Amino acid sequence: MKFKLLVAVFGLALSVNTSAMAAGDAAAGEAKAAACFGCHMPDGNSVVDQFPKLAGQHEKYSVKQLSEFKSMKRKNDIMLGMAAALSDQDMADLGAYFASKTATPAVADESKVALGKDVYRGGNMNTGVPACMGCHGPTGAGNPTAGYPSLGGQHAAYTLAQLNAFRDGARDNDPAGMMRNVVARMSKEEIEAVANYIAIMK
Repeated sequence: MKFKLLVAVFGLALSVNTSAMAAGDAAAGEAKAAACFGCHMPDGNSVVDQFPKLAGQHEKYSVKQLSEFKSMKRKNDIMLGMAAALSDQDMADLGAYFASKTATPAVADESKVALGKDVYRGGNMNTGVPACMGCHGPTGAGNPTAGYPSLGGQHAAYTLAQLNAFRDGARDNDPAGMMRNVVARMSKEEIEAVANYIAIMK
């Protein structure tokens, strides 16, 4: 119950916080996105699984990540270099451009998908792991108002790397430590399974 209340309060606060953000222009974003294409591809569906798919990602979430790469709140040397010169409007435009694209399903280890589906949709009551779909939706579409990212179709290797980064503290830009609190309760097998299930969601 406390976790659900935290999610609701955070979602409300984030929606108020981001309501004043300038709207992005997808056409302008396309013109600015050439430097992104080498890793993320023009349609946002990267072909290398260490680079995240950006297609279909919510504009506000992309802006938050770019801002935090720029401020070094989220640490990544490559993305720091890419984001350093971006203005707030540039970030909004890039976010709008990639949000306009459609994510395609990724590749998954089929032996892990069943467990991943169970945890994603139902959590684990025995260990206090909440269902992932409570924030990210039953199809992995996320919740743009609350700031929860779209996950469906993301590379399993990338999702796994991010979940492990939250778990070991290498990534700590999750508001109120929400993701760190969740993955701390998950087993290694559950984390791998969820990453693989997300890869084939659409």
